[in-house]
Amino acid sequence: MSGGPPREWDAAAYHRLADAQTGWGLRVLQRVHFGGDEDVLDAGCGSGRLTRELAAAVPDGTVLAVDASVQMVEEARRNLADLAPRVRVGVADLLDLVLDDPVDVVFSAAVFHHVPDHPRLFRVLLACLRPGGRLVAQCGGGANLAAIREMVAVAAAEDPRLAPLRGWPGPWEFSDAPTAAARLRAAGFTGVRTWVEAAPVDLGDAARFREYTRTVTLRSHLARLGDDDARDALLDAVAGLSARAEHPFTLDHWRLNLEGTRPGAG
Repeated sequence: MSGGPPREWDAAAYHRLADAQTGWGLRVLQRVHFGGDEDVLDAGCGSGRLTRELAAAVPDGTVLAVDASVQMVEEARRNLADLAPRVRVGVADLLDLVLDDPVDVVFSAAVFHHVPDHPRLFRVLLACLRPGGRLVAQCGGGANLAAIREMVAVAAAEDPRLAPLRGWPGPWEFSDAPTAAARLRAAGFTGVRTWVEAAPVDLGDAARFREYTRTVTLRSHLARLGDDDARDALLDAVAGLSARAEHPFTLDHWRLNLEGTRPGAG
């Protein structure tokens, strides 16, 4: 889709840098209350750090981990090779996902904001669940990354090398809690709960801020720019603006939590 995020990631760098995403996901995982024998879909597994925790939570169950990025799937397969065949990892677009066998739980963390069509996404995930199955997920939402989005806009307005970013809202879908709840109910989920919470990430210094934003936050913005000179200009400009902010080198993350159940007997 034009304007959407590139599918590929620097998967090894993400695996090393994704402490915040892993921490958020572990807190979401605590809400699931597994029995231990469930079949679970990890919807957007990334490099597999959370997939390993999912597998530990269902020692008598299975985990199907999917991601749209080939590089992420290759990294996850390397990191999870010792858990095969109980844990399977494959490439799949969540908007087109069809499972041969439905699962008891759909789990996802730090993924859904990369998917542009949430109504369709929620319909697809409902179909992946057995009757009584649960969706427990978290993604960016609400005012997520508002400060760095404004920094990008300021930098793009001042530097002609960044002209492709002018007026571009970014690749993400950051919905608020009421909108997400309405979409889940419209897809057919019951017992819906949604809420947004602050989760700022302090990256500590300019070097780590620049590495993190290059690999994670601004990867889609960098992909829109024509050459390395422009990409370096964006990273330098945003790091400089962040250094002068009230909370330097801190990303203003807000997390949208989502829960719902497929109707029917559990």
